[in-house]
Amino acid sequence: MSGSYPGGVLRVGLTGGIGAGKSAALSHLAGLGYPVVDADRLARQAVGPGTPGLAAVAGEFGPGVLAADGGLDRAALGRIVFADPSARSRLEAIIHPLVRVESARLAGRARAGGAGAVIFDIPLLVETGQAGDFDLVVVVSAPEAVRLARVMGRGLSLDQARSRLAAQALEADRLAAADLVLDGSGPVDQLRGEIDRRLVPLLGQIERPAR
Repeated sequence: MSGSYPGGVLRVGLTGGIGAGKSAALSHLAGLGYPVVDADRLARQAVGPGTPGLAAVAGEFGPGVLAADGGLDRAALGRIVFADPSARSRLEAIIHPLVRVESARLAGRARAGGAGAVIFDIPLLVETGQAGDFDLVVVVSAPEAVRLARVMGRGLSLDQARSRLAAQALEADRLAAADLVLDGSGPVDQLRGEIDRRLVPLLGQIERPAR
């Protein structure tokens, strides 16, 4: 934790590997009243129908990544980028700058509304080298076996689930970047309780959530 809070606003980077429980943590924090900037949602918006981002993706990967309605065929794009690290890097070079611009805009709006902390939901926080951009980095962690089971529960095969995990940072790298680690391996209620006991008091030392 840097201890530097420009304008009295705490920038919290929340991350975790796929299947670790990050989404559940984010939902709980949002329910407590903390403003949330969702990088995944912004990434989807960045390549929405008719956007410059979608045009750039189609230009880079070809018309085969477009659906019949002109939108993005996410399954087709996923087959390309999860099988080829260089393709994934090219995709990230298109999307990540767009997401960062919109994230900054939303964070500014939250500050203008009087929020003392903004939660940035960034699945690839470590992979994209953004850990140093935040005052507090929170990692939701779970063993690989738990994460694989959860991802397969979404309808993916074992090989597909493993490729999703392999496309992300090593867990050790995420943990090394963390100021606070939350255990996401158990039931959702357990994770919520840990947030209430460990994270919320820490945030409360610096600010009160916007209501």
